[in-house]
Amino acid sequence: MNIVVLDAYTLNPGDLSWEGIGKYGNLVLHDRTPEEKIVERAKDAHILFTNKTPLTRETLLQLKNTKYIGVLATGYNVVDVKAAKECGIVVTNVPDYGTQAVAQHVFALLLEITSHVGHHHAEVKKGRWSASTDFSFWDFPLMELNGKTFGVLGYGRIGKATAKIAQAFGMKVLAYDRGREGSDDYVEKVSLDELYRRCDILSLHVPLSDETKEMINEKSISSMKDGVILINTSRGPLINENDLANALNAKKVAYAGLDVVSKEPIQADHVLLGIENCILTPHIAWAPIEARRRLMAIVEENLAAYQEGRPKNVVN
Repeated sequence: MNIVVLDAYTLNPGDLSWEGIGKYGNLVLHDRTPEEKIVERAKDAHILFTNKTPLTRETLLQLKNTKYIGVLATGYNVVDVKAAKECGIVVTNVPDYGTQAVAQHVFALLLEITSHVGHHHAEVKKGRWSASTDFSFWDFPLMELNGKTFGVLGYGRIGKATAKIAQAFGMKVLAYDRGREGSDDYVEKVSLDELYRRCDILSLHVPLSDETKEMINEKSISSMKDGVILINTSRGPLINENDLANALNAKKVAYAGLDVVSKEPIQADHVLLGIENCILTPHIAWAPIEARRRLMAIVEENLAAYQEGRPKNVVN
C-alpha cells in the first residue's frame, strides 16, 4: 500500500516520528508540494495525507488509486469533500488536538496587547531603563483584564477553553454560538448583536464557511464599543481585512491580535503589516510540540480505524 504525505514539514519539521504511519505501507514524505506537482505525487497513493496542500475536484478526479485522505488539521476546506465522496474517497480530520494550545495563544496575544511585554523587553535591552531617571517607564497605556467583558464568538471546544481562562482573569464572559445550547455557569449566552455591542474584547472561534466569511466587517465593527480589542486565532477570512485596517487606523478597534490572515503566508504588501496597533503572529497557535504530538497520534488512530473498517472523524 502506497502512503503519501504531501506537506509533511509543517506537522513534523524533524521533532516527531512518522513511524506509526509508516507501518501501514510504503511511506513517501514530501516536505512541501507545489500545485503543479500534486497529481504527479499523489496519483499512485492509496492513502494520502495533506495539511494545507489543496485537493480540488479536478485533482481528485485524477486520483484513481486513492481511497482515503487524512487531513493533518482540524479545518478541512483544503479538500473538496463533496467531490471526494463522489469518488468514493473517505476524508478524515483531527478535531481536537490543539484546544489548550490555541486558547493559550489567545492570551499570549491579549497579554502582549495589554502589557506590551515584548516591546518593553526590547527597550530594556536597548538601555532605555538603565538611562531612565525614574525607577520604571512605559511607552503605552497598560491595561488590567480584571473586570473587562470578554466575548467568545463560537462556543465549541476552543471557545470554551478560552472562556475558562478569561473567567480566571476575572473577566465577565459572554458567548454566542448559533448551533449549541447551554453554557457554563460563568458564561452568559447572548445574541450576536449583543455580543458585538457589549464586549471589550472579542475572540473569534468559529469555522470558516459561507455564512462566517468576512463576518467581521465595517458593519459589525461599527456596532462594537469604541476601543474594542479583536483577537483571531481561527481563520483569516472571517475578517474583512481592509475594513479592519480602517477601524484600527481610526482607533475604533484599539488593537487587533491576529494569528491568521486571509492568505498565508502573509504577503509583503498586506494592508495590516504597517499598522502599529495590530499584532501579528505567523499561524503558530496550534503548533506547540505537545499539540503536534496529539495531532500525530490522532492521525495514526484515524488511519488504524479506517484500516479496520470503522473509520472515525469522517468529514464527508
